[in-house]
Amino acid sequence: MKIRAKQAAAERSPRYQSGFGNHFSTEALPGALPLGRNSPQRCPYGLYAEQFSGSAFTAPRAANRRSWLYRIRPAAQHGTFRPLAARFSGPELLPASPNRLRWSAPPLPRAPTDFVAGLAALGGNGSPDTHSGCAIYWYTANRSMRQRYFYDADGELLIVPQQGALRLRTELGVLDVAPLEVAVIPRGLRFCVELLGTSARGYVCENYGAALRLPDLGPIGSNGLANPRDFEAPVAAYEDRTGRFELVAKFGGRLWAAALRHSPLDVVAWHGNNAPYRYDLRRFNTMGSVSYDHPDPSIFLVLSSPSHTAGVANLDFVIFPPRWLAMQDTFRPPWFHRNVASEFMGLIEGVYDAKAQGFEPGGASLHNCMSGHGPDAATFEKASHADTSRPAHITGTMAFMFETRSVIHPTRYALQSPLLQRDYDAVWQDLKNNFTPTATPTMARPRRRR
Repeated sequence: MKIRAKQAAAERSPRYQSGFGNHFSTEALPGALPLGRNSPQRCPYGLYAEQFSGSAFTAPRAANRRSWLYRIRPAAQHGTFRPLAARFSGPELLPASPNRLRWSAPPLPRAPTDFVAGLAALGGNGSPDTHSGCAIYWYTANRSMRQRYFYDADGELLIVPQQGALRLRTELGVLDVAPLEVAVIPRGLRFCVELLGTSARGYVCENYGAALRLPDLGPIGSNGLANPRDFEAPVAAYEDRTGRFELVAKFGGRLWAAALRHSPLDVVAWHGNNAPYRYDLRRFNTMGSVSYDHPDPSIFLVLSSPSHTAGVANLDFVIFPPRWLAMQDTFRPPWFHRNVASEFMGLIEGVYDAKAQGFEPGGASLHNCMSGHGPDAATFEKASHADTSRPAHITGTMAFMFETRSVIHPTRYALQSPLLQRDYDAVWQDLKNNFTPTATPTMARPRRRR
């Protein structure tokens, strides 16, 4: 009873281990972790040893991810998987176009809807079969997952809450994640989602490629951007429950379900580096220019999934947090641009500094490869005449971007949704022709050194 009481108290306020990609060791019962070996003939407490791999066995040490789990029953114990008939708007990808797309925020559901039932795909690329590309979803929910658990065999999940806090109960422990925080669930890890309020809404990026990692800092040096110590992994916490449960799997782009007679969250101890984690976006150490020009958005990179081409990502997760702008004689919002990469943007709170209206919290936009975009007419007019002799403080906002090397194909759901803003192109139509070839140039010139 004392052990159960301690466990209940821990779940009311989950505890965490600090660091990104660390080799963690944690046990919910003293002595549950075997010493000196991973798979002894008999594990403590009569547990089963199981390896949970997140990379090939022979992957280089720096990229090798695996954890050893010590559980009440092995993960192999479940019924036959059968296709799940559910309201799941999966990634049915359609041909992409160069059109810029934007959506209003999805409404919260009225019918009882949990996290899995509330997933709706907006776009994606690549394939889980080739371990490259990604899929992008909204989620909306108004109830916790009841008697059922989920895992994604196709990719790791980056969860970005926009409204309502979540409790993620995983095989390796419990993570609480709220708006302005993100969580990453490794490929294949079983978990369930509980709501800590009445409803929730947010975004999910399903990464088919190499696991997300911290970017190299290069000339920035040893500190800055997302610092490793600010990432948190759970401590071991287990459920020893029997009954009638459902295990839902995403495999090959489809949902499958199998019967369970016990909770799969029965890992009493584990060690390794293949684990879920969370990160508070407010701890991001923002870099920027203190002289002139607006830096590339790569300076806001939080996590990156590398590709086989050096310097080109399979997937980047970028944020645009509160920050100071101090660049003189500079157009301070993001400039007009056309990129090789394709960009999906979301807004967690506040106003994005490149859009005066229409881009609302919970909404989204898609700008594919080489599709011209940038500030709308109202933002351009305001920024062109702003006083840049003084710093400006951007507050109360948090936008983010999923950026990928491949074109993002929209889904049928995304193109047919009433949330699609079909007049999005109008935000650039009021940009004026300010060209005056007979006028004297007014741009400030650099002073020459004497």
